[in-house]
Order: sequence, then structure tokens, then C-alpha cells
Amino acid sequence: MLNKGILWVLRLLVGGLFIFSGLIKVNDPVGTAIKLEEYFDVFSNDIAGFFIYFKPFALYIGVVLVVLEVVLGVMLILGVKSKLTAWALAAMILFFTFLTFFSAYFNKVTDCGCFGDAIKLTPWESFYKDVILMVLIGGILLLRNHLPTHSPGWAKKSVIAVAVLSLILSITAIRNLPFLDFRAYKIGVNIPKSMQPSSPLQYSYIMKKDGQTVSLDQYPTEVGYEFVEMVLKNPEALPKISDFAVWNEDGDYSEEIFSGNKLLILISNRAKMSSSNLDEIDALVKDLKSSPIQVVLVAAASQEEIDQLLIDQGWDILALQADATVVKTIVRSNPGIMLLKEGTVIGKFHHNNTPDASEVLDLYIQ
Repeated sequence: MLNKGILWVLRLLVGGLFIFSGLIKVNDPVGTAIKLEEYFDVFSNDIAGFFIYFKPFALYIGVVLVVLEVVLGVMLILGVKSKLTAWALAAMILFFTFLTFFSAYFNKVTDCGCFGDAIKLTPWESFYKDVILMVLIGGILLLRNHLPTHSPGWAKKSVIAVAVLSLILSITAIRNLPFLDFRAYKIGVNIPKSMQPSSPLQYSYIMKKDGQTVSLDQYPTEVGYEFVEMVLKNPEALPKISDFAVWNEDGDYSEEIFSGNKLLILISNRAKMSSSNLDEIDALVKDLKSSPIQVVLVAAASQEEIDQLLIDQGWDILALQADATVVKTIVRSNPGIMLLKEGTVIGKFHHNNTPDASEVLDLYIQ
């Protein structure tokens, strides 16, 4: 009886965590794909070159993984094919543990994306989390003889329903934008304010004197101290945004972007940019020509690629360059649209949902 009770608690903990983790990533499969691409790049350089061939399929692999996380979590709790589910979870957590250890030990991918952008973990925190999960799943496997051997029909139907619903939600998030935006550029954020510390940064100074290591709140002025390192005491005060910058051959335009009303057409990769809704974007650019809203192209591309795009589309607008990672973080669409009012994000759109000029103007009036 005790073993069954322990097993039930373990099933709830492990299944619940997998469901939680999977649902967060179902909300943003594109973000999961971006993280997988990082891993494939690193593995192709450090382990085996064939990993680079997985990169074009990162989005498909990501969708399968996030749906599988949710489904396996539900199967474990409901007792559907319990032993097979437990072994599948063990294999999955073994794979994740390898990823997080590799990231932490070699400092290759600084954020595993285990909980998407909702909960940020350091590489070592991610690894320790996976080790704990591995122990919990090990406990389930040790008690596997007490797992349910049969499950009711409603449980099996529930698993199928969860799988279908998770897949639909994933595809919907890909074709639009994440349902919930956990990133630093979500609607309502003032970008220039988020680029500043929320409070004065406080440091402690690790010094050596007479062979002893000491921590001081002020840098010592007396002789005899040897500097070791400076440690931030309030990391929660660090700027939420530290990498935003836009520029062209004339210089940095970041400050100008934060003034007045701006509509940014964001492109994270010129070669992979979708052309399916360019007609709607063309019409938007044309209709806003004489409005108080300045349309700006921001692209992670070379100047030659940007110039050619302006010619191809007939856009007579300011064009700027940006880092691809920053653009991908801002909007999960290529191209995508972001509306700024004095540096505050007031709207974001997937190209599949390109607004017309009247919708854009209404947002600035509100």
C-alpha cells in the first residue's frame, strides 16, 4: 500500500512537470525550434557534422517533442500504457540531461529553453532539475510492478484528445503568434526603460589579503589587497533588455526608433522570409505614407540584401540592420510587425495577421 502511495505521488510530480513544461512550449513552438537550431549548430561543430542536417527540420522536431512531453505526462498520470510511458520518459529525460550537462559544462547554450521564456534557468540549474527528474523517474521504474496494467477507455480517449489539442495549439501558435508572450518585448513594455537597471546595481568585491579571501562592499583603498573578482549582489536589477540595437551605414538609430510613432517591419532571415503576405504589407506601407506613423524596415541582413528588398517591394522607407537573435526574440514571424509609441510596444503581428492602416491608427489613438 505504501509503495502504491509513493508511486502515485511520483506519477503526479513527474507527469505534472512534463505537462507544465510541454504546455509552455506548445505556446511557442518557434522558440523551441530556435533553441534546437542552437544545439544542432553546436553539436555539428563539437560532436559530429551530421547534426547540421537536422537544422532545417528543427520546427517539426520541436513540435513532436513538445506534444510528446504533454502526452507522456498525461499518460503517466492516467495510467495509460504505464510501463511503456515510464521507459519513454526515462529515455527523454536521459536525452535532456545530456543536453543540459553539455550546455552547462562546456557553456555552449546558455539557456536550455526547458520552460520556454516563462521561467529562465541557468545551464547548471537546468541540469540539476533534470537530475532530480531522472531520480524521480528512476523511482517509478523501481516500482513499475505496481503501475496500472489496464486503463479505462475514457483515459485512452483523453490521451488522444490531449494529443490532437496540443498539436492544434502548436500549429495555431506557429501560424500566428504565441498565445502568451513571456519575452522582454511583449506588448506594454517600454524598450528604452527595460534597457536600464531597475535599481542601482550593487557589487561586492572579492579580495585577497595575507593569503585570506575576503568580501567587501566597498573597493579597498588601503594597500595589501589583491583583486580577485567583482560579484553582482542584486542580479534581479539587471536590464531586461541588453542587446537591442538598430543601425545602418550612417550610424546607430536606436534612440530615433524610440521617438514618436513607429511601425517596424521585422525580418530575421532574408533568405527564409515568407512572401505569402507581402501584398498586405505593401498596402500597409503605402497607406501609412502620409500618416503620423513612420514605417521602418529592420532586418537581420546585409545592406545589399536590404537595398534589393526595398527595390523589389518599392518601399521608400528607412531601412536598418539588426541582430538576427534580437529580431527572432521580438517577434516569432518572418516577416513580422511591431508597433512602437515613444518606445513602448503597443502591438505585434504575424504576417498572416497583417493589419490594415485603420487598425494600426486605432491602436495609436487608444
